[in-house]
Amino acid sequence: MPVTPSAVRAVLSWTAGPGVPDVDASALVLGADGRVRSDGDLVFYNQPRHASGTVRHLGKQPGADTLEADLAALGPDVARVALCASADGGTFGQVPGLRLRLLDAGSGAELARFDMAAGPETAYVCGELYRRAGGWKFRAVGQGYASGLAGLATDFGISVDEPRTAQAPAAPAPAPAPAPPSLGKGEEHLPVDMRKRLSLRKQQVAVSLSKHGLDRLTARVILVLDASGSMSALYSRGTVAGVTERMAAVAAQLDDDGAMQAWTFASNPARLPDLTIGELPEWLRLHVRVGQVSLFGRKKPRKGLVPGQVDMRAVGIQNEEQKVIAEVRAYVRTNPVPAPTLVLFFSDGGVYRNNEIERELRAAVEEPVFWQFIGLGRAQYGVLERFDTMPGRRVDNVGFFAVDDIEQLSDQKLYDRLLSEFPSWLSAARQAGILR
Repeated sequence: MPVTPSAVRAVLSWTAGPGVPDVDASALVLGADGRVRSDGDLVFYNQPRHASGTVRHLGKQPGADTLEADLAALGPDVARVALCASADGGTFGQVPGLRLRLLDAGSGAELARFDMAAGPETAYVCGELYRRAGGWKFRAVGQGYASGLAGLATDFGISVDEPRTAQAPAAPAPAPAPAPPSLGKGEEHLPVDMRKRLSLRKQQVAVSLSKHGLDRLTARVILVLDASGSMSALYSRGTVAGVTERMAAVAAQLDDDGAMQAWTFASNPARLPDLTIGELPEWLRLHVRVGQVSLFGRKKPRKGLVPGQVDMRAVGIQNEEQKVIAEVRAYVRTNPVPAPTLVLFFSDGGVYRNNEIERELRAAVEEPVFWQFIGLGRAQYGVLERFDTMPGRRVDNVGFFAVDDIEQLSDQKLYDRLLSEFPSWLSAARQAGILR
């Protein structure tokens, strides 16, 4: 049918209830060949706005999820917009009342209604908007996929890393030694929304690695969180917890030892309990905390601490990055692994121990560790900003970037920036004999 309004809304609705899978709407912005131009052409709950601003995920209400497309503003290289759905925790055969309604975004008038019935599918192309003879039309599709959102996305050209599976031997062979537990173990125990975010973020990490030819890279991932006093607002509004959850996806994709090591620091460093994916919600609640100062009774145990929880009074409020760098270096030396180590180090700046930090990081050049510093806001980062241009090192073992508001940076862009310098260090470190 012809679509004359300049902007439309696609409302996916269903009858929610006990035992009904969670349903999400998504859109694929496609070229004339029926494929995406980049991974940014997938618009969904974790990437709710197309880079052009013309296609948006407006958000979900109980039993409904909505997309909006500004057809008049879509570029000439866009030929189609596929309107899709995915089911989590079951199939679309378990979703009653599944329906797609196309509305005039201006007046709210209903333009079309498509009642859908499905079986074992976990992803669905409900309908599509497409160009024809200089105008736009809508067509009902109703094509299902049993492989979920990942399978649907792959079919349209989105880069999705395949899960790591062991290849069956061509001939009988001795049974290999049991592999260490995967960091992803326990994902099934996460809340549904967190599990979906983790799954898609792992795919986005894989996309970033694939751009550098590192599809099968394994690395130990260590997280370091600034807990100095100036970080208080970032902790209280949930920014640091959000960052930690996003970094858990990096570890889940790269690290195969079953746990991500973590530190917090301010005046002093403190080792946090290892983070495993299945314990992520509780770990965030217990261990993502800002430093504190107590003038009296500092040596007395703080009441209410649970086993493994750090007394943040001992961590303090000042910036002493060199101390935690030294402690992480010592851990890596005493706990060697065959894989390289990637340290994800978050700070809001206020760096003033420049000479001490430089000494630590220069000494770490010969170690199998890459230090990726991420600035939360544009503050005083001192020596961390200058390392890329510092001479006298066999390899560049430090990466740095800062963003004004990390919550506004999409996952794909964040992972691209996180991993942009790691591959060049890997190559240089291997050539220098630092890595095998």
